Amino acid sequence: MSRPLVCLTLTGKTLQEDFETLEKYRSYVDVAELRADFLDDDERHLIKKFPNMAKMPCILTIRRKIDGGMFVEGEANRSVLFARALSFVDEDKAKNFAYVDFEDDFHVSSLQDAALAYGLRIIRSLHVMDGPVANLAQRLEELRDSEFEIPKIAFMPHTLDDVRRVFEEAKNLKDNNHIIVAMGPMGTPTRILGARLKNFLTFTSPIETLANIPALGHLDPVTLCETFRFRSINDDTSIFGITGWPLVQTSSPELHNYGYEKHKMNSVYIPIRSQSFSEVLNFADTVDVKGLSVTIPHKEAALSSVNHAAAKARSIGACNTLVKDSDGIWNGYNTDVTGFTKSLLEFTGTKNLSRWRVAIIGAGGAARAVAYAIKELKGNACIFNRTLSKAKPIAEQYGFKYATLSEDNLDLLKKYNDLIVQTTSLGMNSREPSNEKNDPIFFYDFTGKEMLFDLVYVPSVTPIMARASKAGCRFCNGYEMLRYQGYEQFKLFTDKDY
Repeated sequence: MSRPLVCLTLTGKTLQEDFETLEKYRSYVDVAELRADFLDDDERHLIKKFPNMAKMPCILTIRRKIDGGMFVEGEANRSVLFARALSFVDEDKAKNFAYVDFEDDFHVSSLQDAALAYGLRIIRSLHVMDGPVANLAQRLEELRDSEFEIPKIAFMPHTLDDVRRVFEEAKNLKDNNHIIVAMGPMGTPTRILGARLKNFLTFTSPIETLANIPALGHLDPVTLCETFRFRSINDDTSIFGITGWPLVQTSSPELHNYGYEKHKMNSVYIPIRSQSFSEVLNFADTVDVKGLSVTIPHKEAALSSVNHAAAKARSIGACNTLVKDSDGIWNGYNTDVTGFTKSLLEFTGTKNLSRWRVAIIGAGGAARAVAYAIKELKGNACIFNRTLSKAKPIAEQYGFKYATLSEDNLDLLKKYNDLIVQTTSLGMNSREPSNEKNDPIFFYDFTGKEMLFDLVYVPSVTPIMARASKAGCRFCNGYEMLRYQGYEQFKLFTDKDY
């Protein structure tokens, strides 16, 4: 069965803008979708010219507002635009549209007859913005008016279970003459693993115009093809991934997928977003995910969910790595300690933390690994957390102090400020000045003598790091920790050194 095609969705205001965008990404895509509903009014009358400009198979789409598009001028006007684009075809088929997208309730016999007569394939699309679609195989057949039509179902999932059921039902589909897509960030696996869904194509958008259709959750074609190695994915590809919530941005796919490419492995590493860790494991079983990186907030849930956990993970009380063995048994590990220890010693230029007083900010799974490492390095620490009951058991396990993270304990924070380790998610993806929502110790004034290690690495300089830098402190983010713990995960996943 052939791999899915890569389609570039073009949402520019003019045909020239769309053509120039296509030129940038031409080597990554097989098909171009002209979203004529985004074109300026005077440009819409020229859409017939685009296939000859593109020199590539093109889909004509004029999406209505109700289906997530921009067209609001009514069905009569839309029918006229379709008719102009599909009439008086050129003898050279390459100069005509190859596909036209009609919604499931748009049935204009003259347009359908023209499309069939001129050799255009109709993509018959159903968009459901409020939840999953049951009985996919049956719905796909119901959408198709003829064997020449390609039924498409795009829906907005509520949970990862909605996405999992797509893969479950797709196992019974017999051909690749369909398109099934779960929209939004949670639906990313349906785009990367289009081959597993037997999809005819997968949609992408240029980086420059991703914001035009944010709800769809498109990847850009470079990321799809280079980072996720889309064109090499097949039924034999081993699947690994990273899970967490909200998992807005992570560099782990680049790290792991580059490793697979380097070692010539038929493997792919994908983001799997979910608020429920049990749903993650159900998804992993359905799609046959062989290994998982686990991040906020699932590290403690991961430990309680595995069949077997390594001694270090049990001692820490959190897993950031799960590996499924040949018997289907999940084994849990913690590579955060190795990653943090190596990157911390590089940052501090020391062999240990003897006589250092360390403030650990937060009490989640990452803080547990940091506390373990600080104790191994002979440091003395105080754990600061908004919920004291979460800090207490970690502190007592290692003989550390603990306190509520608030201005009331400012004097204690000043006593444990040789090294401040920020382990919470505050500041992630934030480029605003420091405030109480993005800086967990916004009330603390740096003196310039402290060293700050923020486990967050996106952005590379978080609000708390910007404040520390301004005061003259040495600081680092969590990217090197990510890299070192990722190397150890790679070894656990593949039994090969990165």
